[in-house]
Amino acid sequence: MTPVPTPVRFRGTDSYLTSEGLQAAVNCALTLQRPLLVKGEPGTGKTLLAEAIAQGLGLKLLTWHVKSTTRAQDGLYVYDTVQRLYDSRFGDGDVRDIRRYIRMGPLGEAFASPERVVLLIDEVDKADLEFPNDLLHELDRMRFRISETNDEVVAKHRPVVLITSNNEKELPDAFLRRCVFHFIDFPERELMQRIVDVHHPGLDSALADQALKVFYELRAMTRLRKRPSTSELIDWISVLKANGVVELKLEEQLPFLGALLKKEQDLVAVAEAFGRGRRTRA
Repeated sequence: MTPVPTPVRFRGTDSYLTSEGLQAAVNCALTLQRPLLVKGEPGTGKTLLAEAIAQGLGLKLLTWHVKSTTRAQDGLYVYDTVQRLYDSRFGDGDVRDIRRYIRMGPLGEAFASPERVVLLIDEVDKADLEFPNDLLHELDRMRFRISETNDEVVAKHRPVVLITSNNEKELPDAFLRRCVFHFIDFPERELMQRIVDVHHPGLDSALADQALKVFYELRAMTRLRKRPSTSELIDWISVLKANGVVELKLEEQLPFLGALLKKEQDLVAVAEAFGRGRRTRA
């Protein structure tokens, strides 16, 4: 299919703030009608980006969570032989109608949809090395045949495809060549302040400043095995507000630190670095 320019442009949403670079990457993928491959550390909003694109473009969102055993075929359709065997034993329905036992996968549903949809393929690097190229082969063809019924499903619209990766393994060069790529940098403090304002409107400015100061100082600690992410900051502020906390200092015992740090070694490291050996209160 020849890429054609599209007048639709993505500018983020009221609840999902984006950088100019990310907006440009999304709009590039829309114009070229190619999958957008997004990488970035956990908590930078890779998965939520798909929801924002769907909301911003007014399209339905389909999600395909990839596992280590996932095959491209699974995304097209599954023939439910177990249900058919059950029905044949207990006489529930006409087992001769094989179409009753064809279950569309997320990719097949996107192809069969009468309207354009956004398809999120989440954590593509969890599958084996053949999966990414097999996936793009199906996306290029935009059609597939159900061998059990000999029916052919032909896509009416090319879906908007967002693929996320956590860099758990290298992806094939052929796959990378056919995607638009963007790495989501962790938000700088100014953008993070805007993100906090969106999720906690009316938050006391002093508490917001202190929470952000503590958050970025924790992230700067080289001993942490898992640095806190944006979503964990938002959760931590929620707990602080709910419990009436109005003042924070990294050098003192931090309240509800278990909302920010998720490994025991990190809690110990913070306690040793800033609490004179005391364990911080989770």
